[in-house]
Amino acid sequence: MVNKEYFKDKKVTVIGLARSGFASAELLCGLGAKVGVTDKGDSDPLRQYADKLKSRQIEIELGRHSREFMENSDLLITSPGVDDNSLPLTWAKSLRIPVISEIELAWMLCPATVIAVTGTNGKTTVATLIGKVIAAWGRKAYVCGNIGYPFSAEVSLMGPKDFVSLEVSSFQLERIVKFKPKISLILNFSRNHLDRHQDMQEYLELKKRIFINQDQGDYTVLNYRDPLVRGLGGETRAQVVYFNQSGNLNPNHSAVMAVAGILGINKDISLGVLADFRGVEHRLEYVGESGGVRFINDSKATTVDSAIWALNNIDGGIILIAGGRDKGLDFTVLREIAGRKVKKLILIGEAREKIKQALGDVLPIREAGSLKEALDIAWSLAKAGDSILLSPMCASFDMFADFEERGRVFKQAVRQLIGR
Repeated sequence: MVNKEYFKDKKVTVIGLARSGFASAELLCGLGAKVGVTDKGDSDPLRQYADKLKSRQIEIELGRHSREFMENSDLLITSPGVDDNSLPLTWAKSLRIPVISEIELAWMLCPATVIAVTGTNGKTTVATLIGKVIAAWGRKAYVCGNIGYPFSAEVSLMGPKDFVSLEVSSFQLERIVKFKPKISLILNFSRNHLDRHQDMQEYLELKKRIFINQDQGDYTVLNYRDPLVRGLGGETRAQVVYFNQSGNLNPNHSAVMAVAGILGINKDISLGVLADFRGVEHRLEYVGESGGVRFINDSKATTVDSAIWALNNIDGGIILIAGGRDKGLDFTVLREIAGRKVKKLILIGEAREKIKQALGDVLPIREAGSLKEALDIAWSLAKAGDSILLSPMCASFDMFADFEERGRVFKQAVRQLIGR
């Protein structure tokens, strides 16, 4: 790592004790910082994290945020789920305590070449594929960020000849200061996260922060087919490379090929990786089949565009399980394709009523109180040749810790059903 002495003896408070907060606290403790972690939640998973940190003499506050806990801090590290209106960030502003994101913390220490991937859809797939292509090229690649493996958990392992394929969300980009990837990549842009961002313009401005610190020695890779994204080429100081869907390559594959070209990776290496790739967990993941009915886990689909992608890539009749916590999305844009491809829509979670109002006149709809109940209903309606698809179009936080837990619950329920 680089800049290791910077944090020694500094009092640093981490806001949020989930994966990224836990990883930040462990990293900072190892660097000699005086670390505290505060989280307004108090669940079994949080207590497990807390128990591990307490053994390292890290102060923990669960079930609340208190001003005195963070007073006299030299720095605050914020997890992606903490928004500007939270009490800790309000207090930090009045106390004039600097606040940075977890990816800023890791970037300050990172000796490797960073490739940062953002966009509304496809980030996980593209970040994963970039890592696989670099590995096939014979170099060490770490795939982390919003994908599920915190940047700060991996940075201590990295060397100057290594690469980081980093998935970054708009939430993570809110609190960067000097974060400067060698290659930034914006895949697409559509309506999302309006439960947190004021409007689409604010959401776009946050996405643009991925290249805000880049210069002429860096690269910004943009989707030529997305007019909004293409137009950003005039706003970055980096060298602009456009990718454009062509031939047998879908947009995600085209983006990967563009990054590989910048790095000088042989085209055949990249095409070989793309040909062998079978997808990422929770994204159009084939779970199993029974009685000619396929079960597909697309829990990562937290936007309407992601669900449209799934519907376009599945043949046969579809029984769709959707719903969760609304992110301010417009579900009416699903009307045309859902009317053609979805036989039955089964709704769960807080957004049930909003989705029903948007699609109730074009689709037969049932409601369920749990994901398992939704699956049982779907199975009772399915016939050979159908697919039961979990593609929620919503966040998971009303019922699950994250989309991964939602996907695991779905897969476990499917396996139990198939076993029966």
